[in-house]
Amino acid sequence: MTAFGKLIRTTAFRLTLVYLLLFALFAASLLGYFAWNTRRMITEQITDTVNSELSELSEQYTKGGLRGLVAAVEGRALRPGANLYLVTTPQGQGVAGNVSSLEPGVMDHPGWAETFYKRLEETDTKNHYALVKVSQLSGGFRILVGRDLEERRRLFGIVAKAAQWSVLIVVVLGLGGGVFVARRVLRRIDAMTGTTQRIMAGDLSERLPVGRSGDEIDRLAENLNAMLERIEALMVGLKEVSDNIAHDLKTPLTRLRNRAEEALAKAGNEGEYRAALERTIDESDGLIRTFNALLMIARAESGQARDNMIVFDAAEVAHGIHELYEPLAEDKGLTLDVAADAATIHGNRELISQALANLVENAIKYGQPAGAPAGKDPVGSGAAARNPDILIEAHREGDNVLLSVTDHGPGIPEADRQRAVERFVRLEASRTQPGSGLGLSLASAVATLHGGDLRLADGQPGLRVTLVIPSRGVEQKTV
Repeated sequence: MTAFGKLIRTTAFRLTLVYLLLFALFAASLLGYFAWNTRRMITEQITDTVNSELSELSEQYTKGGLRGLVAAVEGRALRPGANLYLVTTPQGQGVAGNVSSLEPGVMDHPGWAETFYKRLEETDTKNHYALVKVSQLSGGFRILVGRDLEERRRLFGIVAKAAQWSVLIVVVLGLGGGVFVARRVLRRIDAMTGTTQRIMAGDLSERLPVGRSGDEIDRLAENLNAMLERIEALMVGLKEVSDNIAHDLKTPLTRLRNRAEEALAKAGNEGEYRAALERTIDESDGLIRTFNALLMIARAESGQARDNMIVFDAAEVAHGIHELYEPLAEDKGLTLDVAADAATIHGNRELISQALANLVENAIKYGQPAGAPAGKDPVGSGAAARNPDILIEAHREGDNVLLSVTDHGPGIPEADRQRAVERFVRLEASRTQPGSGLGLSLASAVATLHGGDLRLADGQPGLRVTLVIPSRGVEQKTV
């Protein structure tokens, strides 16, 4: 397609043509009304003048008879100007005036008429046009008074020519403006099209150009760029997840297969087979938990869980998690406590409970009794009557509800906190502790789903992880 063809097919050019047509019609209508009104005004002025003169001449005829009328008409006929006068006998013969000829029948019909005429002693053979009024006098005489319409014609011609030039100028300027606007818009659209083609080719780092005008195209480009950033982040995350799944799940699957082979090769009795099957089931349960966590993260990031949002008390969730995990903490020699105030929240209770449970599991896994040296086994340390080793908190702060878990473990260095919420990331190099590295990822996804965020801070000592959830929408549904 040629450049001109692309230009005339743009929406901006078509809209310009529509507005141009409407404006031209409006301008033509306005000028036409002005011309018609001007013509009517001149006609009214002529009729008023003619009526006034006819009244005066009729009065002159009444007072002075035919001789007085002829004298008055002759005197007026000699004045320069566009006025016309004619007095005729009952037989139609001219007695006085400045008109030599009229259209046939004009003098026979009293009243108004527009007619061609010629003046006396006029060398020009061209007929002139006039508005006249014929009146019949006593005795059968008739008198005509009129005025040449050349002035009206010239004024109307001036207005008509001005209208033509005005419409022409409007059309030219409108087309020029339309071409300018269409080319400017087309240039920006072409730039966006080129960018989108590069994005479709696989370069997700490309962004649509944004100008400085802040118009609707710039706002659209900004929103599309935000969408592209989100898509790029999701694609990067998908790639990382795929790589991490291939890496992190390969080991347990290999271990599962090796144990099955070992059982087939070495097990000699039912007890050994049972033990091998139990280890296989444990390994399978771990894999199922990993996939369930991945599915829950995907559900949270896709926004599907928004359909199940209700209103509930965050303190009840905190107390429920405390009751569920207190025995597990005691088995590891840790004290688990809860400090929760009533804090109504609107969200997905299942996901928020799971996120808080993940935080508590991590605290139990890596936590230590308060005052114990980092890296020592806390089991059997006999810490008693101290501050809780792990504290679950829930309270309102402004428009947000904060759900936090604080432990006394080794914590996470500030430089690693952003990386710690990524999928399958485990900062423990030796990986002696069980787990898949999805706990903080799920908590972060749940916070993002609710419009909040996940904060990792220094517990002095240990780690303090906080779920910040906006408490909006509490009036919708109550549980």
